[in-house]
Amino acid sequence: MRFTHSPSALRRGLAGLRLKAAPALVMAAGAFALIGCGSDRLRQDMPPPMPSAPMAPAPVMAGMPAPMHSMAILPRAPAPDTAKYTAFSDNGWQATAEQPVSTFSASVDTGSYANVRRFINRGQLPPKDAVRVEELVNYFGFDAPGPEAGERDPFKVRAQVMASPWQAERGLIRIAIKGKDVAKASLPPANLVFLVDVSGSMGPQDRLPLVQSALRLLTAQLRPVDRVSLVTYASGSRVVLPPTPGHEKDRINAAIGQLVASGGTYGEGGLRLAYAQARESLMESGINRVLLATDGDLNIGVTDPNELKALVEGERKRGISLTTLGVGDSNYNEALMKKLADVGDGSYHYLDSLQEAHKVLVNEMTSTLATIAQDLKLQVEFNPANVQAYRLIGFELHALKREDFNNDQVDAGDIGAGHQVTALYEYVPVGARGPVDPLRYGSEGATGNKSDGGGARKKAGNASADKAEELAWIKLRYKSPGQTESQLVALPVLKPTVLPALAAQDADTRFAVAVAGWGQWLRGSPLIGDYGPDQFVPLARGARGEDRFGHRAEFTRLAELSATLKR
Repeated sequence: MRFTHSPSALRRGLAGLRLKAAPALVMAAGAFALIGCGSDRLRQDMPPPMPSAPMAPAPVMAGMPAPMHSMAILPRAPAPDTAKYTAFSDNGWQATAEQPVSTFSASVDTGSYANVRRFINRGQLPPKDAVRVEELVNYFGFDAPGPEAGERDPFKVRAQVMASPWQAERGLIRIAIKGKDVAKASLPPANLVFLVDVSGSMGPQDRLPLVQSALRLLTAQLRPVDRVSLVTYASGSRVVLPPTPGHEKDRINAAIGQLVASGGTYGEGGLRLAYAQARESLMESGINRVLLATDGDLNIGVTDPNELKALVEGERKRGISLTTLGVGDSNYNEALMKKLADVGDGSYHYLDSLQEAHKVLVNEMTSTLATIAQDLKLQVEFNPANVQAYRLIGFELHALKREDFNNDQVDAGDIGAGHQVTALYEYVPVGARGPVDPLRYGSEGATGNKSDGGGARKKAGNASADKAEELAWIKLRYKSPGQTESQLVALPVLKPTVLPALAAQDADTRFAVAVAGWGQWLRGSPLIGDYGPDQFVPLARGARGEDRFGHRAEFTRLAELSATLKR
């Protein structure tokens, strides 16, 4: 008997089959009606099956296809996880007598925290390389004041010493940098280019629709003196909105609203076109910035990260910076997003929700857009007379060579208005049990404090006075926006008579340490011993402070949830 796609013919055939055909053919015909024809009407019109005794499986005869009941509709396989993160190892202990100097670039990126939050809220622990401790710590605002009016430097530097919570004999040094704040109304005019990935992978709600809502939030903050362009890329690239004054919000929002995801990902073409738009409206004394929103999944044109990095670096030298706004999950290329932002004198953020977009583009608009100090580098020299060993917690991807500190050609991190940077060092005092054995033939204390290179302003104390009372000497170099020569700032870290307890520190410091402990715990670091949720959760809970936006309370919940996932 030959089956047909005609519903009426099939109904007649099935009615006869109930009486004449083998049970296996009845099953095959029913499956064909449900799967092959795909007709709701057919399924509704089919007569009900006659009651019968349980049927034995029908034999499969030579040349006959397998019974159709094996063609059950299976659940769709999950998309392969091709997310890319830059691999790195935690900073290890350095013996002060052998390596007394630590140098790194400042970073104000916060993307790691929002991405880690996404994983935990979905009931997963994040991949180890998605966790960057410095980005977790610097996600949160701290209340320390910035510089006084009239001070030369656009930021204030402080250093605190306290006992380490995971090893009582050791100490922590917290270096806190707080940039001066700038009111939105007093920002220079902004020439912004929204560069949006509209490729097919951006279709889900947590990608292009979220980006559109985020850009509308930023549009609401624009002033008449600002200019906005909108460029998109998929299989090609195009200008959706030419430079438009900030007060024409309906026109800007209409352009944002018409975006639809489809096609490939020609990111290189999009970048080139966006930079061309930025150059067309370049503001010599204003903010010139491209904001790239993408899942980072490039597959057309130049996709080599080093070539894209060179493109972004060239435009940075022309005065056009780049901020990246990452979205997505299984195909998310975070490694590229972070690299481009770092070389583009911008910051990297991950948008896991509209609330995060509001934080980055509304609450922190001035720090996201307005740069107050460029190429900020830190160099800390430890005194071997007082410090046996030390380690920098985080900033692994921002390490610099010692000689890079004085080289103004070496790019480093930028600080936005109101930004803060916290760096934490753990150290082993001389006389305490250290992580490495002392050298048999080394000369402990042979390396004293080096020259500052001249011109350092000693902000606290006098580094040439009694060096025996110093734990370390902190130096910072930065450039004023648009300048090519750096300026130097230096201050000592004095040795306490007795290590102050962490519990005696201010709420900001205690909270920063709790977050740093959590980050190391998430990475599975052996350097904190058995320090874990039973310690950092209560520490964070007792250091919430005013918590205006509820970020610290949210952190406490995330820390508690992550503890249940790791058990």
